[in-house]
Amino acid sequence: MDQIYLHPVGFAPSPQSEHGDAIRLGGGMVYAHRFAIIVRHNGVVTARECVSPAGMAAALGRLPDSVAAEAEAQWEALGFAHEPLQLGDRTIRLDQPQVMGILNVTPDSFSDGGAFLDRPEAGSEHAAAMLEAGAALVDIGGESTRPGAPATWEGDELKRVIPAVEYCAAMGAAISVDTRRPAVMEAALAAGAHIINDVSGLRHDPRSIEFVAAKGCPVVLMHAPGKGEDLHADGEYAHVVFDVFDWLRAARDRALDAGIARRNIILDPGIGFGKSLAENLQLMNALPLLHALGQPLLLGGSRKRLIGALSNEAEVDQRLGGSIALAMAAMDAGVQLLRVHDAAPSVQARNLWRGLRDAALTNFGDLPAE
Repeated sequence: MDQIYLHPVGFAPSPQSEHGDAIRLGGGMVYAHRFAIIVRHNGVVTARECVSPAGMAAALGRLPDSVAAEAEAQWEALGFAHEPLQLGDRTIRLDQPQVMGILNVTPDSFSDGGAFLDRPEAGSEHAAAMLEAGAALVDIGGESTRPGAPATWEGDELKRVIPAVEYCAAMGAAISVDTRRPAVMEAALAAGAHIINDVSGLRHDPRSIEFVAAKGCPVVLMHAPGKGEDLHADGEYAHVVFDVFDWLRAARDRALDAGIARRNIILDPGIGFGKSLAENLQLMNALPLLHALGQPLLLGGSRKRLIGALSNEAEVDQRLGGSIALAMAAMDAGVQLLRVHDAAPSVQARNLWRGLRDAALTNFGDLPAE
């Protein structure tokens, strides 16, 4: 079986720096000018060629018929300009990175478990502070998905999540709900939520995919290798980058087949879920490849274990620097949504990143000729 991957591997500060021989990756503020065309046969790489956009048509014409159509689809998808998310009265543009602030209403999340559980005034203040700092939306979760976390009863998740949705909705926030249970999805949307963020990729409950299709709401499909309660299980990969790409493509196609509109599908590679340090780093370095799936991308690297592993086992509340570094790497890869615990510093980093990108577009012509 042949498989094809169009991987952006060369980037430019602006299209004019490559005399126009570059494309706007994912409709955002990142420009790619060199692409690796990779062919695999039965999981083994059999061909690899690097070309610029100017040479892409000829290179695609040389591909075998078994992968030609998929290659054309990926080339088109790499340059998709994604529609804004319309979330209630709020419009979230996807032509630039946006910050999604985390509000955990759990007793045992790895980072801030218990901080806002049974304390609605504290949760409301935290959500308001994130929005005031510039977060585009709030992601509310009532179940810990850290390794080894016990299963959460649906009734407990509802008691935790719905009050948080209600007080965030009351302040006019755009709201995402991190859940894999259709009853929680339904109650959250009824209470004012806008996006379903399912860490199981709508696999945990077979009713979820039908429910999301019927509601017509945006959904985040995250990669996790585990099929049951433990999403971190079965993390064995022949090649983590290609395996995650293939998994997300299959998740996207399942969603499309179920009737979920393409504009409503957001993909997340699941950093930290069933992946080793080396595998997480490989995925981070290969994020631009995921634009070939043609969907907006979300990355949740904030305070993750890989930061501690590279920082003398820093505790979770001492991982801000690493979290910002991962966010910057994601922005450099064209990721549209950044799921973070520390909204204000992340927004500041995003604003500086955008300033640099804007300056590259407007000031390149002022550089002296070589």
